Amino acid sequence: MVIRVKKERKYLGARRWGAGNIKNRRGAGGRGGVGRAGKKHKFTRIVKYEKERLQTMGFTPWRRTILKEINLDAVSKIALKTGKEKPTIELDGYKVLGDGKLTVPAQIKASSFSKKAVERISAAGGEAVSLGS
Repeated sequence: MVIRVKKERKYLGARRWGAGNIKNRRGAGGRGGVGRAGKKHKFTRIVKYEKERLQTMGFTPWRRTILKEINLDAVSKIALKTGKEKPTIELDGYKVLGDGKLTVPAQIKASSFSKKAVERISAAGGEAVSLGS
């Protein structure tokens, strides 16, 4: 049973370490080249003088905004906590879904509404106002 694996000693006496011939890594290619080559080796210079080299080029894909979801049951709980007769509830970044019942006639301002939610809000005597974000 092997308790401890020995270190790899293959290259310890070698001058090459996988570089091939001794002459192979003498030139500028072995240390990043000249000009615009060698991003890794000339990082501090790039950060100071050539910041555009760090940016990625090309097309940035369109990303839709992902809205959080909230049901009418949760909205009615929020409305009851306010204690007002007709509260105004602002839900920026939320889509109100039509699951549940709205017990309090409230003005609800949200980013988006489902069709069923708008029907149930108006049936309860409330108002659905879209923020359009």
